Amino acid sequence: MIDWKPLGHLAAVLFASAVTFAAEASAEDLKPIEIPGDHAYPESMSAASDGTIYISSLASGGVARVKPGSAKAETWIKPGAFDTRSTFGVLVDEPSKTLWVCTNDASGLGVPGPSNVTGAHLKGFDLATGEGKLSAAFPGKATICNDMTVAPDGTVYVTNTAAPQILRLKPGAKELEVWVENDLLVPKNGAGLDGIELGEDGNLYVNTFGGGEFFRIDVKDGTPGAVTKLETSRPLKYPDALRRLDGNTFLMAEGAGTLDRVTVDGDKVTVETLKDGLNGPTSLAKVGNTVWVGEGQLPHLFSPKENGPPKLPFQAVPVTLGN
Repeated sequence: MIDWKPLGHLAAVLFASAVTFAAEASAEDLKPIEIPGDHAYPESMSAASDGTIYISSLASGGVARVKPGSAKAETWIKPGAFDTRSTFGVLVDEPSKTLWVCTNDASGLGVPGPSNVTGAHLKGFDLATGEGKLSAAFPGKATICNDMTVAPDGTVYVTNTAAPQILRLKPGAKELEVWVENDLLVPKNGAGLDGIELGEDGNLYVNTFGGGEFFRIDVKDGTPGAVTKLETSRPLKYPDALRRLDGNTFLMAEGAGTLDRVTVDGDKVTVETLKDGLNGPTSLAKVGNTVWVGEGQLPHLFSPKENGPPKLPFQAVPVTLGN
């Protein structure tokens, strides 16, 4: 059984941090995307090459879609469809015409979700129709399907936030397998592995939400090598979504309120804050020169008595990338 209580404590700390950052925020003259629903609580985002954005929901479940040029999300995959529950990571995989979705039973956090499906699953949906086409359950008991990335050969790598594991789904496979399990990746402060992305060097990079750590997993011909904790230029505060920008430079959301540009050089990582004052950011999606940052506001979901109701409507905030 998963002990969800530390995550509730993390949510309260995260909320306090976000409020501190908010006083320093600068306004941007771009209209946010509205995410309808008083329980939307966006957890992850991903963009297709045509600018379509897909958004998951930890509380309501399902997947919303934002058409190119639109300023409002609409339900695309209905909550509970294809035996989903609370939806976490989403990722557009255009070569396979798939939208990958992490779905979990988060009832231990007081979040019942839209169904009674237990466990953690990686789901694949047809990118054209939204119909479910693949479901792979996480093995074991300590399981939270959080986020994923896809290798050039079509292999999907997925983080398990409840255990020190990265799982793999090979092209054509129907079952997930544990690809890496390493004590360096053991969850700290209630939450472990979160964001995951491939670098230009072919290696995997991951962060840990509770521990504020950043790791490299060497990869050669699909085989995992050394797991190395990298030195960051400043402490990370609840690092979450991770997406490659170019080379070994990534975009990353920190739950304490920032969007960062993260550059890896050897075993050192330079962290540059691009935007602060964000309201509990959990996710990001890049469209052209704009990064849309989903404000998850999860402390209001996990600890409503302490933090009160969320600010409505939920939204994804635009941040323009500089040179």
